[in-house]
Amino acid sequence: MTNSTSEPDIPVLTDIVPEEADAEQGEPPGNMPTDIETLIAELQTSLAASTYALTEQLLHSTFAEMEATLFQQISNKLRQELPELIDSVLRQHLDAEDED
Repeated sequence: MTNSTSEPDIPVLTDIVPEEADAEQGEPPGNMPTDIETLIAELQTSLAASTYALTEQLLHSTFAEMEATLFQQISNKLRQELPELIDSVLRQHLDAEDED
């Protein structure tokens, strides 16, 4: 098929491959192969596990921060109000004894 002797012979595909041959080799072109489905399932599992671990870590740290903030607020409130409460209770008790 070449005009000169220096050019190598290039094979030319002239046969049409029937669709049945494609079906014998594997899944139809519209469907995903099983290997890709397995890979997707593994990736989904890995992503879900990583996402859950990150969410759990963030929740734990957030709750720890909230707990520390609440503890600080309660401590401050007690520091402010306990002296007045103690003073009030002591005065009421001592006044009640003086009246007796």
